[in-house]
Amino acid sequence: MNNNRVSFLLCACALLSARAAVAHHSHANIDPEDIQRHTGVVMEFGWTMPHVYIKAMAPNPNGELVEYSIELLHPPGMAQRGWSRDSFKPGDRITWEGPADRDPNRYYSGLRWAETGSGERLSMERSELPTEPSTDFSGIWVRSLGGARPDYQPPADWPYTDFAMPLIANFNEDQNPQLDCQNPGPPKSTLLPYPIRISRPDDQTIVMDYELREDPRIITFDATREPGDPSKLGYSVARLDGTALVIETTNFAADRWGIQTGVDSSEQKHLVERLTFEPDGLAINIEMTVTDPVYLEGPVVVNRRYVKVPDRELIVVECTRESARLFLEGGL
Repeated sequence: MNNNRVSFLLCACALLSARAAVAHHSHANIDPEDIQRHTGVVMEFGWTMPHVYIKAMAPNPNGELVEYSIELLHPPGMAQRGWSRDSFKPGDRITWEGPADRDPNRYYSGLRWAETGSGERLSMERSELPTEPSTDFSGIWVRSLGGARPDYQPPADWPYTDFAMPLIANFNEDQNPQLDCQNPGPPKSTLLPYPIRISRPDDQTIVMDYELREDPRIITFDATREPGDPSKLGYSVARLDGTALVIETTNFAADRWGIQTGVDSSEQKHLVERLTFEPDGLAINIEMTVTDPVYLEGPVVVNRRYVKVPDRELIVVECTRESARLFLEGGL
């Protein structure tokens, strides 16, 4: 690697580090020590992507009636905590507790719990229910980061091409395709924190349904099946390697953030996923090896662990620009 390339990557890393502090995911604007309680009236309850939100009119600490924006998690995360699209409606009385914005003139709030007018308390504590182990990878699986780094910015140590370098150096969260209500394909779709249902409708087919997405990913064991037109989901062929499931995907369409956060992909993307069980059948590990000569000088490998959760209906909700705006502005 030449000196100019090293210098460029160092500059890119510095830019990423600086921007990480203000990206909406970090919520550096929230003061975890300043927990406030408010009572008011719900104006809007958005059970939408990318995050659920509440707008409520309530007195601020000075007694002035203002509009608060309260950001929650995405709908699947809230459903795991006992919430639903009917938890609140405009006109409902609400009392909530959460960390306040560091700017006293900015009425943005996190949430610990909220109470309805009838006194029912909804918290941010996740409900843990028993689940059955899987033997064929079927079930609903949720990403478990463990010690892995959250995918909040482009990996700084990947072998980016000269073409990709400006994209990486100029990364900004407002480029997120989800803010335009667009969903990337794999491997990025698999790295998102939303549940994935794997099902086996027949012995030649695997279906991956990504929660909050309308289009399922169809994977075949029949390598003679016609690939069809290029798409973000690509053409996936599976095979068994002992007890491991190996999925090879080609025939992609160009995709914004199709590889990773901030890393686009081209029609030349090639993905190999290797799924292996943990002994208890309640967790799987997915090793994702991706190549794309337009954006990467060599293959990169991403490993993630997924835990099995109880079966349920997957949630499908609309994505709105209003929710996306709040999602982005939440970390300003």
